[in-house]
Amino acid sequence: MKDQNRWDRESILAVSSAYWQGATLQAAVALDIFTALGKAALGAEHLARANGWDSRAVETLLDALCAMGLLAKENKQYRITDGARNFLSKDSDQYIGYIIKHHLHLMERWAQLPKVVQTGRPVRKGPQQSKEQREAFLMGMFNIASLTAPRVAQVLDLSGKRRLLDLGGGPGTYAIHFCLANPLLNATIYDLPETRPYALKTVESFGLSGRISFQEGDYLDQEVPGTYDVVWMSHILHSLGPQTCQKVVGKAVAALDPGGVLYVHDFLLNEHRDGPLFPALFSLNMLVNTKEGRAYSEVEIRSMMKGAGLRDIERIPFESPNSSGILRGVV
Repeated sequence: MKDQNRWDRESILAVSSAYWQGATLQAAVALDIFTALGKAALGAEHLARANGWDSRAVETLLDALCAMGLLAKENKQYRITDGARNFLSKDSDQYIGYIIKHHLHLMERWAQLPKVVQTGRPVRKGPQQSKEQREAFLMGMFNIASLTAPRVAQVLDLSGKRRLLDLGGGPGTYAIHFCLANPLLNATIYDLPETRPYALKTVESFGLSGRISFQEGDYLDQEVPGTYDVVWMSHILHSLGPQTCQKVVGKAVAALDPGGVLYVHDFLLNEHRDGPLFPALFSLNMLVNTKEGRAYSEVEIRSMMKGAGLRDIERIPFESPNSSGILRGVV
């Protein structure tokens, strides 16, 4: 039962204005302020002068970041706090700024949600992403998946498996952590050509170039080449409509050897599709950004897997903070 009694005037207004903090954080990341302050405490005027920015505007932004606890101020000097240093400075190996930049790119589209609901059509800004947007999206996925993939690698039973396909694997985060946890496993990342540089870079950074390869292709228009013991599909289905989802699941199954296993990982709604909160909101994100995409329920994904000929379908005992889940089926 959802808590329907928590809403009062203050809580409603807090939700309505919550984007103010998000926009403040996103602006600071876009301007790379945390990396600059990670090296030394600076005054607002110094930071503004070094970058050709307006000093009053910089001071206002820095003061707001202090109020949020991301910076601290002493004698008109601003320094980075530990949490911001760990996750928002590019000098940290835990940097998550790419996904925050991706959120910034989404804001303009979300602002048009009333129109999207009226028309049923997503917001279109152009035929292609810019290089900056592509990097923010792909490396943002790396940021998010890096929090989840090590845990997933411990949950999945990949013992005895030798060939894994990371379908639509982007920068290859899951392929990387599956190979780290299973020394006999080799993996192939299958994704669009523009993804290759990011995938090769992340794979190389983990010393796995000899075990993880990249295959260019489009699983929407092409068959998936090769055969595998395991196919991993993470956060693919939510960008597609139900009929296209069924086709993609079918292509994944066709790439499996007899006895092979398909794992489907995605945000999972309940059977009524009115929760949990994150998948329900993510469905709106797909409404704004895609033609037919949305979050699906476990029942719906089970039906897709069964329709593709899989058996022994089960949900793996795993759930992330954003309510993603994993379903497993055998050919």
